[in-house]
Amino acid sequence: MKQLTTTFFITIFIISTSSCSSLSPYKVPILQGNIYEDEDLEKLEEGLTKEQVQYIFGTALIQDPFRNSRWDYFNSVTVGEKVMTENKLTIYFNENGLVESWVVEKSTPQTN
Repeated sequence: MKQLTTTFFITIFIISTSSCSSLSPYKVPILQGNIYEDEDLEKLEEGLTKEQVQYIFGTALIQDPFRNSRWDYFNSVTVGEKVMTENKLTIYFNENGLVESWVVEKSTPQTN
């Protein structure tokens, strides 16, 4: 009986120590920048004012003081050290401060 108990505890010890080595801590997703959805992009149209754009997307992450006709929105989602997605939206305004055009870039980095 003592040998069976000893074997049982040794087996439990080996299983528990080997399974702990495969565990890794939970990594919280980190969202950075201006978070916007596809529904927000559908609201974007030519002729919107800067105030309307700011209401939809918030304050632009990059507003170049030397080029007032361009606003850049950028966001990324990172888990640990791995970048999951990166999105960039560039909005161009005409001389009257109305939306003239925009460029959307979405990227999902390659996983190895």
